[in-house]
Amino acid sequence: EVQLVESGGGLVQPGGSLRLSCAASGFTFSTYAMTWVRQAPGKGLEWVSAIKNSGTMTSFADSVKGRFTISRDNAKNTVYLQMNSLKPEDTAVYYCNGQSWTGNDVWGQGTQVTVSS
Repeated sequence: EVQLVESGGGLVQPGGSLRLSCAASGFTFSTYAMTWVRQAPGKGLEWVSAIKNSGTMTSFADSVKGRFTISRDNAKNTVYLQMNSLKPEDTAVYYCNGQSWTGNDVWGQGTQVTVSS
């Protein structure tokens, strides 16, 4: 079964950190570019960060640049999102997404991140 499973979300105070993980199974993870997107309450999907299949290139939304980092371990079929200096506006459900060069598209179920004092 093709699957992405996110974990690591939770409640954190402003200024805190969280590390999200997204574990892949059922497909050749190393051939997929991976992306994190988020959806805040009452809003649409917002692209957050992406990483190439080799891990050599990354990109970030301006809203998270300098605070978030993305990485992947192709041996563990996992992509990570390290989130530092969290703000209340980072509160959202975070989803990971995988896309192959042939157009295959895989989504996880999401993990809730709440930034609040």
